[in-house]
Amino acid sequence: MVDALSEPVAALLDEAARARAHVMILTGAGISAESGVPTFRGAEGYWRVGSRNYHPQEMATHEAFVEMPDEVWAWYLYRRSVCRAASPNAAHEALVALERALGDRFLLVTQNVDGLHLRAGQTLARTYQIHGNIDFMRCADECADAIDRVPEAIDREWAKGRAIGDAERALLQCGRCGGRARPHVLWFDETYDEPRYRFESSIRAARATSLLVVVGTSGATNLPMQIGSIVARRGVPILDVNPEENPFTNLARSTPRGAWLAGAAAKTVPAIVERLAASALG
Repeated sequence: MVDALSEPVAALLDEAARARAHVMILTGAGISAESGVPTFRGAEGYWRVGSRNYHPQEMATHEAFVEMPDEVWAWYLYRRSVCRAASPNAAHEALVALERALGDRFLLVTQNVDGLHLRAGQTLARTYQIHGNIDFMRCADECADAIDRVPEAIDREWAKGRAIGDAERALLQCGRCGGRARPHVLWFDETYDEPRYRFESSIRAARATSLLVVVGTSGATNLPMQIGSIVARRGVPILDVNPEENPFTNLARSTPRGAWLAGAAAKTVPAIVERLAASALG
């Protein structure tokens, strides 16, 4: 275990700043958990339909949406209400400051669909939301590639009974063909692509970055692990910020001067950013 901003880590950050390095930040559920957003893979994510409790990995599928679209939408609107009640924390805010300091040398790749990074002030151009965003929807029949914001009016209608009725269905439809809309998220039985989830762009960035900082992800999904593996094979340093060891910890240790920084993101990330930004601006 490496303490946050130990001398070797500080030296690595100073060198990256002096070299005007390209920095990639990869975030997962851990950064948002500190804002009160549950991962929804545990008990918080179960959803009751009739007499049966559905696991999140059963609800978050295209198959479930085809079979019971109203219930899947109700679950996502509940998740969305939890996410919207949360506020960005110090780690989110620090990353906004880092983007401002580094400009085009900064890229954020996030697995989180809660939108907290954008709400904190991150720019869409430098934020790859590789699993989508729960505040958006798109045509379920794919009549167009457009992605639309979930109407604000849905919050009022759905809150009346936490069920999908005619009023909700009218709001959750494609504005172009009139068909049903779906949440703009990557489901467990779907694959990454470039237009919606920046797959190729993320791979290219991993091949070009000079430093990878991983925050709050356990490495349970495919594209983040591909990013980490590419960076590690290139011999580029990886810093893993996570309270517990995980697959990215091993990748970090395999890279020159890579390290596991055990601890909370809201404490560790601002310390990293302060060092990087101060050196970059100095």
